[in-house]
Parts: sequence; structure tokens; C-alpha cells
Amino acid sequence: MYAISLDDDGAELRPLEPWRADEFLAHIDRGREYIGRYVGLPDIVTDLASSRAYLQSYADKTATDTGRIHGIWVGDKLVGGVILRVMDVPQGNAEAGCWLEPSAAGRGLVTRAVRLLIDWAVEERGIHRVEWHVSAANAASIAVARRLGMTKDGVLRESYAYRGERHDMEVWSVLAPEWRAGKQAPQGS
Repeated sequence: MYAISLDDDGAELRPLEPWRADEFLAHIDRGREYIGRYVGLPDIVTDLASSRAYLQSYADKTATDTGRIHGIWVGDKLVGGVILRVMDVPQGNAEAGCWLEPSAAGRGLVTRAVRLLIDWAVEERGIHRVEWHVSAANAASIAVARRLGMTKDGVLRESYAYRGERHDMEVWSVLAPEWRAGKQAPQGS
């Protein structure tokens, strides 16, 4: 297994595999309310069987090259994750996403982790367009899209029914040429 450093304080990005279902469930339980404000993951992962099934669904996507999931660890503690929820290599399109428990918020871990995931998708798998779908009320996730150099494509008004309410969803994206140009820009640009 591999781990990629995200900072100098021991944060790492690693594959999140089905054998980690216990750890994944414990992580979701710690952040259930916080994560569930905008992301449906806590409604899906409710017990060990659903935790294992969720991770297995991404193992299957990895095997068929249609998605990926990676965890963010700080030391030995799983604190979040990043995904390519959808990855259509023949069409060159993918959708990235993330979640984080409150103990790890505000450190830039998600931005660094998603940056690695997008770079892999563009450079290794030939993805041309990476999308980011986010609730219009989720300022932190919108800030990640901006830091990644994404462009706001538009708002899907009341398109997402979640916990009994309809939510506006913003769609952000970055194209492979933009991604590569952003990597070449001097830091701070």
C-alpha cells in the first residue's frame, strides 16, 4: 500500500479499502453530524455492513476504472476522504468530491488531497474535465473549488433533494489545459 504526504504534520492520503470498514465507520460516527450537513455519506454508512458495502462499491469502481476513493489520515486516525465519484475515461470526464470530520477542518488537507487526485486523473488517466458539485450553502467546499482553479459553470436550482429539503447545487469544473497551466503558474498566482 502507498501513502502520500499531505503536510509536515503527518497527514497522508492513502487508498481507502473494504478491509478498513471498521475504521471508516468509526470515522463517520465521529463526524456524522458535521459531514452530514451537505454530504449524504452519513445516511449511507450507518453500520459495519453498510460501511463495508460502500467501500466495496469503490473497490469495484477502482477495478473497472470508473472511480476512486482515498482516505485522509492524520497520524493513525482517518479524518476524511476524497473521491472520484464518477470517472468516464473514454469520455474524459470525472466528478471529484470530499468530506472531512471537524477535527481536521481548516488545515488545507482536502485541497491538497483533491489536487493530487485531479492531477492523477488528468495526467495518468487522460481525464479532460473534472467537475465539483457542491451545495450553494457549502462555503468551505466552494472555497476548495476556487483554490483548485475551477470555474463555476452554473447553479442547478433546487436540484438536490436532501433530508426533506431541496437545495441549489453549484457545478464547478476544471479542464485539463487549465489544470496544466495552473500547475505552471508561479506560487501565489
